[in-house]
Order: sequence, then structure tokens, then C-alpha cells
Amino acid sequence: MQRPCCITFVFISLFLVSSYGEETDNKVTNIGAIIDVDSRIGKEEKTALEIAVQSFNNNVSNNHKLSLYIQNSRRDPLLAATAAKKLIEEQEVKAIIGLETWEEAALVADIGSRARVPVLSFAVPAIITPTRWPFLVTMANGDSEQMKCIAATISSFNWKRVVVIYEDDTFGGDSGKLALLSEALRDVGSEIEYRVVLPPLASVSNPNEVVQDELIKLFNVQSRVYIVLQSSLPMTIHLFEKAKEIGLTGRDSAWIITDTISNYFDSFNSSVISSMQGILGIKTYYDEGTNLYKTFYPQFRRTFRDENPEEDNFQPSINALRAYDSIRIIKQAMDSDENSPDSLLKNILSSNFTGLSGEIHFQQHKLSHDPILRIVNVIGKSYNELDFWLPGIGFSKNIGYVGNKSADFTGTVIWPDDSKLVPKGWAIPTNKKPMIIGVPARTAFEKFVKVDDGKHPGQKKYDGFCIELFYEVLTVLDYDLIYQFDPHNGTYDELVHKVYNKTYDAAVGDITILANRTTLVEFTQPYAATGLSMIVPVKPERSAWMFLKPFTTKMWLVTGSLLIYTMFIVWFLEHQSNPNFRGPWNNQIGTALWFTFSSIFFAHREKIYSNLTRVVVVVWLFVALILTSSYTASLTSMLTVQRLEPNVTDIESLKQSNVKIGCDGDSFVRTYLEDVLKFKSYNIENVSSEYKYEGEFKSNHIAAAFLELPYGKVFLNRYCKKFTTTAPTYIFGGLGFVFQKGSPIARDFSRAILKLSEDGTLMSLEQKWFAPSPECSANVTEESKTNSLSINSFLGLFLISGATSTVCLLLFLAYSLKRYWHHEEENNAGNLSVVDEGVLIKAMRVAKYIYNGKICVQGEVSAAPRVPDIYEWSSPTWDYDRSSSHISMENLEVKSQAETEIGIQLQVHN
Repeated sequence: MQRPCCITFVFISLFLVSSYGEETDNKVTNIGAIIDVDSRIGKEEKTALEIAVQSFNNNVSNNHKLSLYIQNSRRDPLLAATAAKKLIEEQEVKAIIGLETWEEAALVADIGSRARVPVLSFAVPAIITPTRWPFLVTMANGDSEQMKCIAATISSFNWKRVVVIYEDDTFGGDSGKLALLSEALRDVGSEIEYRVVLPPLASVSNPNEVVQDELIKLFNVQSRVYIVLQSSLPMTIHLFEKAKEIGLTGRDSAWIITDTISNYFDSFNSSVISSMQGILGIKTYYDEGTNLYKTFYPQFRRTFRDENPEEDNFQPSINALRAYDSIRIIKQAMDSDENSPDSLLKNILSSNFTGLSGEIHFQQHKLSHDPILRIVNVIGKSYNELDFWLPGIGFSKNIGYVGNKSADFTGTVIWPDDSKLVPKGWAIPTNKKPMIIGVPARTAFEKFVKVDDGKHPGQKKYDGFCIELFYEVLTVLDYDLIYQFDPHNGTYDELVHKVYNKTYDAAVGDITILANRTTLVEFTQPYAATGLSMIVPVKPERSAWMFLKPFTTKMWLVTGSLLIYTMFIVWFLEHQSNPNFRGPWNNQIGTALWFTFSSIFFAHREKIYSNLTRVVVVVWLFVALILTSSYTASLTSMLTVQRLEPNVTDIESLKQSNVKIGCDGDSFVRTYLEDVLKFKSYNIENVSSEYKYEGEFKSNHIAAAFLELPYGKVFLNRYCKKFTTTAPTYIFGGLGFVFQKGSPIARDFSRAILKLSEDGTLMSLEQKWFAPSPECSANVTEESKTNSLSINSFLGLFLISGATSTVCLLLFLAYSLKRYWHHEEENNAGNLSVVDEGVLIKAMRVAKYIYNGKICVQGEVSAAPRVPDIYEWSSPTWDYDRSSSHISMENLEVKSQAETEIGIQLQVHN
């Protein structure tokens, strides 16, 4: 069978040479091509090569002519290696083109490097090493950018787990694509859940059966996002036909294929396309608007239709364009005068032009630029072009680099079954296969989850806050969730591991979100806050200094300071004119203090003469009224409301006293107490029920209990008069439901929980299930206990009182100084001479005047007229008894002092 095929292509090569063989002046260079002529792609490549050779040979300006020899590889690496050896030895070709798979390219590159013949391959590995294959030049781009594009698409649709399918190559590998994809998926927070490795098509006798057996295994995998990394076209046809037949291409599934398949969409006939409806493909972009393409396409269409009348699609693939460009690369390389293999390779690597497939420029023996990719969506008998993927940029609506980039995929996709809804990418439960949900059956607090026996044998009844919340979430979901509860008699960590190992699809209950658990499973949005609190017994609070507690220490200090300040102001304003505030110093201080302090409780008996004093006292009385009322109310509340204090106040005292503590042994709390809080294991007792804690405390078996915050609230709602919580609360992630990693249902539940929280449903459930007992409903909570009153509550009042007293003091000082200077001027005007005095003496005279109301003149004291002071600063309604004899004696004293002063001045003058 191989021999007639080879004879056919020798005939074709002779036909191509015959058009210019008579021109003996032109040099003829033999070029070899190794392609799979039996496949549609190979037929396209053959047509493109023939058109390119004929086009260049017909150019009269060319000094070199090309003779093309084509060998059929049938995608078999051994046949490709045999063909390469034959072309080099028998046809003496100067270069070899083709090789659609890396298995073929690797073997032919070894032969070419030994024979020093350049090999232009249409396949490329993940990593190419020029030192191993010095004469290998790849016409294809690497897969790194394509894998980033696929990962970004996965991220845009929030798919967390994917299934990878690929056809194994001859050497048992995937050309490095799988490693690149895994790394790209990790960068976006996704992962590969399962791999389907199909054997090479040539190695199986019944590919349909093999493909079906592998695809049936996917029903046991949760992910419904399938990525086809690489596959031959015949295997691709078997793959999608079987996937559609067994129901893996429904509306809940998503398929993505790489350019190894989607680049040939233009080459597929309608029957193949129909089995791939709704899939997304990554294609290498090329510009169909160039003049070169517009010249090439009609020739290709006409030639390909004539040679392959059975085909119904005449659009060239990217490999056909690369085949055309490879002939141009060799033709330009041979135009130089040097014809050695090394110079030919050097000229090939120096190529720099824009061909049909794009920019042609090599670096490290491969195309130097990353390709622009196009995401396409198979619809009907063809496909729609959606977004572009620009290297280093991301998704874009067009190939322009400015103003059109987007972080997410924005194209409108028609998914399988003509659905516009984004697939969940996850196996949705059905009646045949419902979602198995684990429920903790061994709970310490039954208000959260309670599992009882049902009416019928083997039937279970599920109730509690968590179960009712689950039912409320189901009403919010926009789809029906088929589920089945299964009681779990074990610890919470074991329940989480059952979800992780896929024994359960999910878990519903009071499950705490912890860091180590999030690495195994997916949690929903927390529906309750959690923390670790310490519950201890309480005793009534007793104190001999209870009467001081209505005010804080700072409040007492500020109140006392204001009292003393007000006392000083009253004394200062009254001591000149009010005899009650005169006399020895101890009498003055005692009277002022008694006057100010007694005004808090009853009317004072001392009369006040100054209007400024009255202003100060009125404001002080208002302050005293507020303070006494507040003090009385606070003290009354403290004495009438029961105040409880804990027996134990901190964790360190528990550890030092070496007493026992209790906790729920099925939860993580015991481990936390040992590993984090460093309690000794033998001091920790497991308490299996909330009703057993009270007995444990009464028997002094435990001194404290460590409960998660929601459980602590439920416990205190029942035993608020006997126990309280103390010590700092250690915060955790909250309570949530558990799903398998990558489950989109977890995201739907999270959104539903947020909605229930926003519309008040969650709060209503909490009030229904966690309402306090009757004796605790009216009990004073920790937050509502009467606290000592602080200065912040009275700061404004204190400022008003202090400011009023200060203003009155300043007014009194200002008027006193004014009166003093007026009196000085009168005395100096009557003197024959003015005696110079020092500043200190003047200051002392002013101070004595303000204190005594008298003027000191050179050791003598002159009384200031007191009547104007009394009448101007005092109220006319004062009941001040001033007898005539008292006035006469005062006038006499003033006269005597005046005479004495005049005598002293005359003596000084003389």
C-alpha cells in the first residue's frame, strides 16, 4: 500500500519540474515534504505546497527553481523517519517540510541534524532545545499563551475544577501541554480534577468502544468542564460523537478544545461540526484581509476543489498557510550565493517577513512572537468568532491594543442545547443520583441540629436551626436541588473528610470554618459568627464600697475639684463685704466649704451680698441637682438589680490551679485547647450534651467550660442566673455549610445566605430557635448592666459651671482694679508731692486692697469708701442691718485716718 502512494508523489514532483526543466541555466533544488496526505489537513498542506512551488518557479526573475517531493507519513513517526531518510539519501533534498505531530518531528529532526538538512516542522513541543536538534526549525507557536487563555476563560466563568482529555502520543506523553495547563489553572485558583488519556488511534482496533469506556468513567466525576488538549481528527470525531450519545454534552457541561483541533474547523465537514455544538475553541488568528491572502485563497479554493471533489469545505487551515510560508522561507534562503547546509540554516533563521500565517521571524529556532488567539463558538454548521486573546494583555474585542482590553471573557456564548445560561460546570443532582448530604447526628446542642428516629423503621427526622436554614436556602435557589440526608455519627473533622473524599457531596450543620478545613473542602458564606468563650459559675457581687461605684474615680476627682473651685470663687466674691466670710483663715475656709457643700442637700443659712456670687451659686445648684439625681438613680439601680461576678476571671488562673475544664469532644475545641491554649490533656473533660454541663459544675467536676460562641449564647439563655462568660473570645471563621472543592452549588448557597441575611429571614430564625428562657428574658444582660457614670456624661455641665465662676471672678477683679486706680488718682491729686514706689510695693498694695478693701500708704492703711461698693455691687433689697452708731464710728475712723495721712505727708514735705 505504501509503494503506490510514493510512486504517485514522485509523479507529482516530476510534473512540477517539467514546467521549467528545459531552462538549464537555472539551478534546481530538491525540497522534501512529509505529511499525512490521507487526512484532510494533509490534503490542504499538499495543495498549499504545490501552489507555492508553482508560484515561485513561474517567477522569471528567480535564479533557483524548486522541485518538491512529497512523502505520506500517515501520522506514523516510524513512517515519517523512513520517508525522511529516503528523501535525504535518494532525492538529496536540501530541506524537509511538514510533520504535523511532535512525535514525527522529533525523529525526523534527529535524522536531519545528523545529515545536516534543515527541518521545518508544523509541530512544536512545550520546550525546544536547539542544542539537541540544531537543524530543527518550528513553524508553530508554543502552547504557553494558549494555556493562559484557557485558564482565563475558566476563571471568567468561575469554574474551579476541570477534566482534561487528550490522546496519548506514540511516546506516551502530551507534548508538555498538561504541565503548562496545570500551572495556568493554579494561577487562577482552579485545578484539574480528572484526566482521560485516550490511547493512540493506531493502537486500538475499536476506537468507539475505547472512547465510550473512558467517557463513562466521567459520570463518577463531579466536574462537567472538559478540556481537550490534543487529539487526532479521527479520534476527535469518535470523542464528540460518543460524548453526545451518552449525554456528556448537555446544558450543564462545557467543552473547550485547543488549536490542535479548532484550527481545522474550516476544514471540517458539516457532519463533524454538528457533533460539536456549543463548544468553545481556541484558534490561531491570521489576517484574511491582506493582498497576499486575497491572491492565495482563490487559487487554493479552485485547486483543492478540483483535487478533492468529495470535500464540502474549501477554507484553508493554519497549517496550509504555514506550508505556503515555509516554501517562501526556503526560497529566500537559497537566493544567497552560499549553498552549504550551515549557510542555508542561517538564512532560514534570519527570515523576517509577513506571510499568510502572520509574522515570520525566528528566535531560538522557533517563531519569536506569541500568536494572537481567537475564541470561537461552534453554532449550527459553522462557528462564531468571539473575543481575541492578546499576548500579555488578555481578552479584547478586537486586535487593537488600546482601550478594548478586558479582564474577563465578554463574548456571548451559545452553550450546548442552545442554552445562553452559563453551565454550572458541575454534575447537578438528579432523581437517579441525588446529592448525598451528611448531617451531624451526635450534637451537643440540639437547637442547631437534631436527628431523631422517624415514624417508620430506618427513617430519620431532621430538625434544628441549621436544617431549617437549609430549607430556606432551597427556596431562594433558582433551580431544584435533589438531595438526600444521611446521619453522620462521628466527629466534625470526620464529617469534613467525608466530603473531601467524596463520600458525601455536601454537609449541612453547625460546622465551624477553620483554615485547615478550607484546604480540603469549600465552605459557604458563614451564617453565624463563632469564637471560643469560657463559661464559669457566678456569685452575687458584694462590696463595702458600693456607694462609690455610681461614679468613676475620674468623675469623683473632677466633681471634688469643681466643688473646691466653686468654694474659692464664693469666698473671694463675698469675703470683703460679707461678715460671715471674714475672720481667721480657718473660719473663712470652713464657712466657704460648708456653704458650697451644704447647698447640694439643703438651703444654706448664710446670706450672700454680691450679685456675682448669686450667679455662681445658681449655676452650682443646677450642677448639684443633676449630680445628686444621677448618683441616686445609679446607686439605686446597682443595689436593686442583681450583679453577678464570675468565680474565675482568666485562663491562666485555670492552668495554674490545675483544675479540670469541659468541652464538646466531637468538635475541634479539644484540640484547640491542647495545641493553642496549652491545657493539659488529662484536665480536659468531654461533655456530650448541653444539659450535662450544669451537673458537671455542681459536682465541681469542672471549673469552667469552653464553648463556641453560638453554643455559649444558647447555654446562657437557659442558665443566665448561674453562669456567665468571661475571658477574651477567640474568633474563628463562623458556621457554614460544606461542599466539595470547586462546587458551584457552594457559591449559590453563599448568595442565598446573604440574601436571607439581608431580608431579615436569618434573624427571624435566630429569634425562633435561640430565644432566652422566661427567667432570662427579663434578666439583665452583660451589656445592660448599670455601669459607673463617667465624666463624659457631664463634661458640658462642668464646663458651664467652671466658665461661669471664672467669668464672675474676672468681672470682680476688673471692677476692683478700676476702683483702686480711681482712688489712687484722687489721693495723688490731693498730695503736695508724689512719693515714688517700687513695683513690688505697688503689687502688694493692690493685693491687700483686693483682699481687705483698704489702701496701704507708706505703712499706713487708708480705708476705701465702702458705701459705693455696697450699693453698686449689692442688691438694693439686701437685709443688711447697719446701725447708726456703726456708721458714726466708721466715719470717725475714716476721719481719723485721713488726718493722720495728711500729717504724715506734711512731715515728709518739710
